[in-house]
Amino acid sequence: MIQIENISKKFGGNTAVNIPHLEIQKNESFGLVGNNGAGKTTLFRMLLDLIRPSSGKVMIAGSNVKGNSNWKKFTGSYLDEGFLIGFLTPDEYFNFIGGLHNINKAEVNERLQGFEDFFNGEITGNKKYIRDLSKGNQKKVGIAAAMLSRPELLVLDEPFANLDPSTQIRLKNILRKYKSNNENTLLVSSHDLNHVTEVCERIVVLEKGETIKDIKTGETTLKELEEYFAA
Repeated sequence: MIQIENISKKFGGNTAVNIPHLEIQKNESFGLVGNNGAGKTTLFRMLLDLIRPSSGKVMIAGSNVKGNSNWKKFTGSYLDEGFLIGFLTPDEYFNFIGGLHNINKAEVNERLQGFEDFFNGEITGNKKYIRDLSKGNQKKVGIAAAMLSRPELLVLDEPFANLDPSTQIRLKNILRKYKSNNENTLLVSSHDLNHVTEVCERIVVLEKGETIKDIKTGETTLKELEEYFAA
């Protein structure tokens, strides 16, 4: 599904990411963990062609993301509130996103029903502009919008951040259900080791832009990660 070859990104004299090779298979649930500044968001931004690498390339479904838009048709993503349109209400934003994917308003509303518990009565039917919502509710809008087209590839950066415990549990259930469709591929970055080990079947540790560990999730994975980051 995704091939990363000799990719690097430099900002000034600092190397933010340096990965010789990384493959993510179709149908895989892939977690990326690391401390602040490890390069997680930078890697995801290169993967989505939001920033260009200093060297190397990212391939999705056999096509270089640079100068190719075919992969966008089956990809949903939410990295931060910069993906949102602050002067719209959530309903207006969902209908805008639906329009981009030729999903009519009735179908948008039907698909959003699957997020009712996640929204907890705070999102749809709310006349507030997105810019006036709490960080947590902005996150809910962004994640639901990323999943609205039912993408085969879903990329989420720190999806559990700013969410209360109940909403985090609801989000884990949503992501598990998403991954239960064997056609779907999930990429998640997170500081929360517990959540990422529960959601992802494979976890890569990034440190100073380099892959340090590549682990298939099992009974001892959480302990192994905790020991690594505690050292």
